[in-house]
Amino acid sequence: MEPTLKPPWKAFLLATMLLAGCASYSGWGLQPGVSTGADVRRVMGEPVKTCPLAQGMQNWIYPRGPAGLHTFNARIDRDGVLRSLENVLEESGFARVVTGTSGKDDVLCIFGPPIYETYFRARNELVWDYRFRDPWGYPSRFHVLFDDAGIVTGTMQIREDVPSPDR
Repeated sequence: MEPTLKPPWKAFLLATMLLAGCASYSGWGLQPGVSTGADVRRVMGEPVKTCPLAQGMQNWIYPRGPAGLHTFNARIDRDGVLRSLENVLEESGFARVVTGTSGKDDVLCIFGPPIYETYFRARNELVWDYRFRDPWGYPSRFHVLFDDAGIVTGTMQIREDVPSPDR
C-alpha cells in the first residue's frame, strides 16, 4: 500500500518548496569569503550585467522583478570568490549616485536597467525609475535624472500610492 500524506504534511511540503524557490531571490545560503562565483550563479542565476571593479574584482547585478523592489550586487574577487552580497536599492546604494559626476554606465553598474525610462523634452531630461521598499516598508520609487550628455543632474525618492489631500 502506498503511503499517503496527511494534510498538515502537504502544507509543510508546500511551504518548504516555496521557501526553496525564494532562496535564489536574495542569495540565501551564499557566504562571502567562502562561496564562489559558480555558487552565486547556481543560486541566483546569470547576472543581468557584469561590471569591472578595481583590483580585478567584478560586480554582478541581480535585479529582482520585473518590477521588483530589490537589486543585489554580488562582488566577486579576481580569484572567483564572493566578497559581498547586498541589496543596493536602499540609502547606501542611492548614495553611490553622485550628481554632476555619475553617468548612465555608473548607474547601470549599481542598479542594472531601470523599470521605466521617461524623456522630458521641455527639460532635455531623461529619468530612470527604480522601485524599492523605503525604510518604513512602503513601495517607493527612486528617480535618477540625466542631462542630454548622460550625466546625473539629480535624484529623488517618492512613495508609491500616496493619497492626495483631496481624496
